[in-house]
Amino acid sequence: MFKSLSLFAVVIVVLGVFTNYYLQRVPDMPKLDLYRWWGDGDKPNQEDETIRPFKIVFNDTMIDDLKMRLRNRRPYTRPLEGMQSEYGMNTIYLEKLLKYWQDEYRFKERADLLNRFPHYKTRVQGLDIHYIRVKPEAKGKRVLPMLLMHGWPSSSKEFDKIIPMLTTPRDEYDFIFEVIAVDLPGFGFSEGTNKPGLDPLHIGILMKNLMNRLGFEKFYVQAGDWGSQAATHMCTVFPDDILGFHTNMPISIKRISKLKTLIGSLFPSLVVEDKYRHRMYPLSDTFSYLMRESAYFHLQATKPDTIGAALTDTPAGMAAYIFEKIGMASNKNQLHTPHGGLENLALDDLLDTVTILWANDRITTSMRIYAEAFVTSEIFIIYEIPTKVPTAVIKFLHELIYQSDFILRDKFTNIVHSTTLDVGGHFAGLHTPKELVDDVFESVVEFIKFHEKNYK
Repeated sequence: MFKSLSLFAVVIVVLGVFTNYYLQRVPDMPKLDLYRWWGDGDKPNQEDETIRPFKIVFNDTMIDDLKMRLRNRRPYTRPLEGMQSEYGMNTIYLEKLLKYWQDEYRFKERADLLNRFPHYKTRVQGLDIHYIRVKPEAKGKRVLPMLLMHGWPSSSKEFDKIIPMLTTPRDEYDFIFEVIAVDLPGFGFSEGTNKPGLDPLHIGILMKNLMNRLGFEKFYVQAGDWGSQAATHMCTVFPDDILGFHTNMPISIKRISKLKTLIGSLFPSLVVEDKYRHRMYPLSDTFSYLMRESAYFHLQATKPDTIGAALTDTPAGMAAYIFEKIGMASNKNQLHTPHGGLENLALDDLLDTVTILWANDRITTSMRIYAEAFVTSEIFIIYEIPTKVPTAVIKFLHELIYQSDFILRDKFTNIVHSTTLDVGGHFAGLHTPKELVDDVFESVVEFIKFHEKNYK
C-alpha cells in the first residue's frame, strides 16, 4: 500500500514538472526581421512608399475570355442517385451557378459597387498591397482605427457589407471607426511574393507595417480565418501597438490547449460549459468532421501549386472547388442539400469572390498560405507565447472549430468579451454582418474599459 502511494506521488510530481516546464513554459521571442523583403530581387536602397488611388476594373478582355471558357466547358458527370452534396459539389446545382455567372452576373455593375469605397495601393516590404480606407463623418465622436483582415478564399470584398455599419455613427456609442480593409498578400488585388516563407506570422508583421505607413501607431483589429492567425501573431509580437483584437475564429493551438482538449473528452465539465459541450465533444464527432472536410487543407498545405495549376485555366473548375468549401463553412449541416450550404450567402457575393480570384490569377498565390504556415520554426515558437492584448471572441454556430474560453485563455490572457451564437458560419461579414458589427461595437467598449483600468 505504501509503495503504491509513493509511486502515485512520484507520478503526480513528474506530471506537474512536465506541465510546468514543457506545456506551460513560455519561450523567448525569436529574433524576427521586421522589414524582410518580399518583392522581386534584392531590396533596393530606396523603397517606394507612395500611396496610390486604385480602381477595380473588370475589363472586357477578361470578361469575354471568362465567358468563352464557361461556354466551352465540358459536360459534368451527374451526381449519384439519391446523393446531393455528399460526394462534393452537386454538378446540377453548379450548372445553374455557372449559367448565371456567364449570362446574368453584371460584371461592370459589381465592380462599380465595390468601387463605392476609396481604394488604394502601396508597396510594403516589396509587395503592392491593396486596401480600402473609409474615413467616417462623425461630429462629436471619437474616430478609432480598425484594421479588417480576411482569410481564404476571400479578399477585402468580404467586408463590403460591414464597412458602412462600422463607419455609421450610433447614438449609444461615443466612437466610430475609420476602416482599413486589406487584401492579404497573394489575395484579391494584392501582389503575391515569389519568395518562400511568407507565413501568417510575417503577414502579420507586414500588415502592422502597412498601418504604420498609413499613420497609425496603435489600432484595433477584426479578423477571421487566416487573417485571424496573422492578427494573433501581430498581437503576440506587437502587444503594445494593438489596442484590441476582435476575432470570429478564435483558436489556441498551444500545447497546454491540446492537453486540455483531450482531458475534456473524459471530463467535459472541466473544459467547457454544459450548454456548449456538444460543440466540442465527443471528439469522435470532431475527428469524423475533419476526416470528411479537411482534405483540401492537407492538399493546399502540401502541394498548393499542383491544385493551383489544375484550377488556373478553368473558371468553372475553380468555382466548383471554391463554392464547395464556402458552402460547407457556411453551414456544416446542409451536406444533404443540392447547394451544400451555399444558399446562406447571396449569389452575387459568391461570384464577386470567384471573379476577383479569376481576374487577378490569385488561386495559387492565395493557397500557398496553407503550406507556408507549417514550414518555419519561428511560427511554432510564437504559438506558445501568450498575448496580453485585450481580446474579444465571437463564436458562430457553424465556425470550423469551437474552443471554450477556458482553452482560449491559454493564448489570449485578457479575453474581455465573449459571445456564442446559435446562428452564422465562417464568412461572418457576408453571412451575419449585423451580428458581427454589433459585437465589434460592444467589444470596443470593453477594450476601452480595459485600457482605462490597466493603463491609467
